[in-house]
Amino acid sequence: MADSAPGVTTARTDAEDRLVSADELLHSLQLRCGGEVPGVVAIPALLDLVRKCRRFSMKLVRPIMANDGAHAISALAEVEPAPDGGCAIRVRHWQSRALPPEDQVALGSRVAKIERQSAEFHAVLDADQRVLTAEAANDELKPLAGAMVAMPGKTWTGYVEVEGGVSSKDMHWRLLDGVNVKVAGSRRPWRALISPQGGTLGKPAGFTLSLTSDVAPPEQAPTLSPEMRTSDTRLIGRDVAPVLRQPISRIIANAETIRTRLSGPLAEEYSNYAADIAAAGQHLLALIDDLTDLEVVESEEFATAPDHVDLADIARRAAGILGVRAREQGVIVDAPRAGETLPAVAEFRRVLQVLLNLLGNAIRYSPPNSQVWIRIEQEGGTAKVIVADQGPGLGLDEQVKVFEKFERLGRSGDGGSGLGLYISRKLARAMGGDLRVESAPGHGARFILSVPADNAA
Repeated sequence: MADSAPGVTTARTDAEDRLVSADELLHSLQLRCGGEVPGVVAIPALLDLVRKCRRFSMKLVRPIMANDGAHAISALAEVEPAPDGGCAIRVRHWQSRALPPEDQVALGSRVAKIERQSAEFHAVLDADQRVLTAEAANDELKPLAGAMVAMPGKTWTGYVEVEGGVSSKDMHWRLLDGVNVKVAGSRRPWRALISPQGGTLGKPAGFTLSLTSDVAPPEQAPTLSPEMRTSDTRLIGRDVAPVLRQPISRIIANAETIRTRLSGPLAEEYSNYAADIAAAGQHLLALIDDLTDLEVVESEEFATAPDHVDLADIARRAAGILGVRAREQGVIVDAPRAGETLPAVAEFRRVLQVLLNLLGNAIRYSPPNSQVWIRIEQEGGTAKVIVADQGPGLGLDEQVKVFEKFERLGRSGDGGSGLGLYISRKLARAMGGDLRVESAPGHGARFILSVPADNAA
């Protein structure tokens, strides 16, 4: 139930938008919003109104809203220029409504999400916490990522020093989430964050591992060789990407902190602005990652590391990793059943990368309450994984264009860079296979990844 305060509440600001005096209601709200008296106006909507009043040198009357963490407040503010360059404020029709208590579980979840957003290292783990893929955002952690990629399949605790000497591969993931670790070659302290992916909380299909540090990273500067200066793709992917990734991650994390009001109460419109900043940062970060992959697959020395793999197993892992995203979109992913196998000769992490891209696209463009199928089949010496969806489908000309560099088929606002399918086809062909599509408008699409079958197996 809302409480109303009768009469008029007054205040005064100086030429630097500092609240220099205020009646009790505004004085108290200023303090609850993290400000001081005197101090810059800490109520965002009122500060915006004061700045506009000074800029245009005219009296303004606007409704304002504020949030002090415990109450939602609405009022009618009248702001008028004062002779000393500041403003005179009068507030009427003050109403305060108590907010429901903060959900501590949801709050903890938001804090963890923000920490993972600013992490400088990410790895994908299977259900037994064994490393599948790893990627570092800076040179300091690249040796760790390189060791994990070179020797995947080992429990992640075997690559770092866990506080207290913990190294058991059988330790429950909840006990390892938030544990402090030391990384060889790094002087900074690190904290491990583990998120279950797919399956259930009792039995996840896999995990994501992030490493974050409260200590700022050492300054990095790109070192450009003459060859790098002559190639735009190499310049962006190899040299600039590591330098950009960390500050952009910090921008995203700070925007998320503002959006979720973890740093203090905030009006809804400012929370929405912060959400837009975070989304733009996410898109830029994804673009940098794609440009890095583009550099790799287009280099003359690029080659894959073929091995004996099970395509059905990789497909199930991909479905587990993207299971949460699918559920959020209202999409059901039908993956190969346990016990199904399809031996092939290919590089494990590259096949997983391609399938994550195909499955991610299928989930993104599928309508709610639809289904995505992942099927495996063998045809002579070729092993295939088919990802089929119930999306809008592609025309014949679009089926050719969709594999071109930076091609998005006129779509905007979906967060894609137009590089995913181009890179995926490059990877498939580097493994001695191919990636193609079968589709028709209105009838969904079937993307078919083929690699050499492991007939000896």
